[in-house]
Amino acid sequence: MKQVVRVKLLPTPEQALALAQTLDACNRAANWLSRRAFERGVASRARLQTLAYADLKARGLSAQPALHVLRKVADAYTALKANLKAGNLGKPGSERHHRVSCKPIAFRRDAAQPYDDRCLSWQMSERTVSIWTVNGRMKNLAFTGHADQLELIEEHRRGESDLVCQAGQWYLIATCDVPDAGLNMRPVGFVGVDLGIVNIATTSTGTRHCGRVLNRRRGADRKLRAKLQKKGTKSAKRRARNINHKISKSIVAEAQRTGRGIALEDLTGIRERARLRKPQRVTLHSWSFRQLGAFIAYKAKRAGVPLVYVNPAYTSQECSLCHHIDRRNRPAQARFACRSCGFVEHADLNSSHNISLRGWWMWVCGAESQAPALTLVA
Repeated sequence: MKQVVRVKLLPTPEQALALAQTLDACNRAANWLSRRAFERGVASRARLQTLAYADLKARGLSAQPALHVLRKVADAYTALKANLKAGNLGKPGSERHHRVSCKPIAFRRDAAQPYDDRCLSWQMSERTVSIWTVNGRMKNLAFTGHADQLELIEEHRRGESDLVCQAGQWYLIATCDVPDAGLNMRPVGFVGVDLGIVNIATTSTGTRHCGRVLNRRRGADRKLRAKLQKKGTKSAKRRARNINHKISKSIVAEAQRTGRGIALEDLTGIRERARLRKPQRVTLHSWSFRQLGAFIAYKAKRAGVPLVYVNPAYTSQECSLCHHIDRRNRPAQARFACRSCGFVEHADLNSSHNISLRGWWMWVCGAESQAPALTLVA
């Protein structure tokens, strides 16, 4: 499984200046090449290399950085073409479609630049890297990171790494090829996960990850964006992403520790299906259920934890004790009270129990033939 790991560089002022000049030179070259590719209608790597490789080297780039600039431009046009064809950037003839297709792709002066092992080498024991710059090879550039991240890089780093500058800080983003853990084919049960707005995630084991504080912050962000007429803030997205990482890590660790799988609701199309009042719709649309689900999925795969997706229909209206379904079983947002057997529970916890049971039955029915046969010893 591919995994990206970000480590922080600790350059001296002179080293930071050289790195900034390198990103600037590479992205100036990328913009020059992008304009030339647009004017001539050329977008493939092979044709761009024939067209401009010598010119890129004449602009101060070494062989490998020049090839990476060529590939970066070619990949950008390939992605643009795919998005236009899929309709992700508006229909043909629309203002948005015209705006993105009538001009060359532009790269920021500090956009990421890929490096391979020919122009970047890691000295893990010294916690330094040697990296190509426009001013020559820079050695003894220190870096730091969490112990787990550094271990991943040392054992599983493969392929390219990206040099990026974010808010004045320098980072290397390395690609690691991490082998998947063997899938647990004998789970003792499933941790049901109910995703929501007030409680971001509630598990059938009783853990609730509350979203009230985050929702208040997001509400304040929306008001500020309305004043500034902006569509989003990077800080808000980073905050949500960090919370999703922490929640997914906690859920997967709990399932792995207890020998269970994880059951999630199949929330495909939830934004279209949900019938909510306007304030609730705003909150729903601003939270990334897909991202949280994706984080749980890849962490579960890495840990060998089984993951199943269940039909979400009536999980909030079904009694997890007697399985009576009635919309009146949910008298309040946070309260579940069964009209048949009288069972009372927190609504999200009741839903998570239903998801857990559905996940178990899906596993038994769908994975029974895949499980290895038991060998009985007399």
